[in-house]
Amino acid sequence: MSRNAEIINYLKKRRSVPLPFLQNPGPSESELKEILEIATRVPDHGKLAPWRLIIYKGEKRIAIGKNLALIAKENNPDIDEDKLEVERNQFLPAPLTVAVVSSPIKHEKIPQSEQVLSAASVALNLVHGANALGFGTHWVTRWFSYDQSAKEMLGAKNGEEFVAFIHIGTPCKTLEDRVRPNLKDVVTYWQN
Repeated sequence: MSRNAEIINYLKKRRSVPLPFLQNPGPSESELKEILEIATRVPDHGKLAPWRLIIYKGEKRIAIGKNLALIAKENNPDIDEDKLEVERNQFLPAPLTVAVVSSPIKHEKIPQSEQVLSAASVALNLVHGANALGFGTHWVTRWFSYDQSAKEMLGAKNGEEFVAFIHIGTPCKTLEDRVRPNLKDVVTYWQN
């Protein structure tokens, strides 16, 4: 492979766009198909595809928010109306959200941890694919990723875990980059 300055520049500047700053338009059906093709081109020891994707779009995002508010109220009967409104808007205003679900397969040679890492790779490729097509993304895992009732409502099957919810839309604001780690603080060279 030859050096690709365009990809290097993109990777050095990639950043998340928080959910409140993602709006319409979202990807068309053909753009979404392309994003999903990019997303699923990941390391996958054993070719197990130990993950799957769930797409939430349109008016269904409003129904999801109503259901999340009901579950939040069941979990915390004293929750106030402002917090319930936050729950109702967990999938808004982004026009599209894609969940990456770890769906591990029992295998004598491939540990579940490797399979979860493959699912996380799908999530990161999903971000890169959407960004490459000009969309902004926000990767989140909130309480509903771990709450059993919410997981079931959002489509997780028994034994599955949400790795990411990737909100996708058109950025409506240019944001400053955040401070990134100093390589001296996070990189060491092994010494024997």
